[in-house]
Amino acid sequence: MTDPGPELVDALRAALRTGADPERAAGQQRYMKSAMPFLGLTSPRRREIVRPLLADPGLRLETRAELERAVRTLWDDARFREERYAALDLLRHRAYRAWRDPDLMPLVEELVVTGAWWDVVDELSNVVGEVLLVDPEGEGLRMRDWAERDDLWLRRSAIISQLRHRERTDTDLLASVIEVNLDDREFFVRKAIGWALRQYARTDPVWVRALVDRHSDRMSGLSRREALKHL
Repeated sequence: MTDPGPELVDALRAALRTGADPERAAGQQRYMKSAMPFLGLTSPRRREIVRPLLADPGLRLETRAELERAVRTLWDDARFREERYAALDLLRHRAYRAWRDPDLMPLVEELVVTGAWWDVVDELSNVVGEVLLVDPEGEGLRMRDWAERDDLWLRRSAIISQLRHRERTDTDLLASVIEVNLDDREFFVRKAIGWALRQYARTDPVWVRALVDRHSDRMSGLSRREALKHL
């Protein structure tokens, strides 16, 4: 069977270019401090363009290998940032939910490290969170490992990986990935700590306040303010 991946990639690239807005693109690039240029698409417009192509049965990817090749091609060969966003749209599409499992994580780690900025890393962290629910024990160990890596984006991803877990949050894991990073001076790590705690405070504010109080001497002001924002 012919791999439909290259055809899908070409179709996505061509479709994205039809919505180009050079004036908006310049502003987006400045705002995101991105070396890679933008086409100038809003997020709703990009999703509108991408959605029918990802749903097209004639462009459906039949194997995990095809999916990973298509994602990597869009990502690695991207000339515009929206092409990387489209790679993430593809990775997270409902048609490929069954492949969001531990075997996908080497690719996700590669994208986090090479993406190296909050817009793509935060989106990838939603994928990490899905996989974490599939294999809590194994992926919990992976998150503890990521939380101690030199790469700040892997650390950020580990910290915010449970943002959507609510009552399914593994609080031992959440505390672990936060505590090992309390002395980190990176803005994006400190912000992630506050964000993760603020989000979980919607489910268990007592637990969050207790953790913040327990580490009041080490937690940055930014992390603390974010954690307690709605408490």
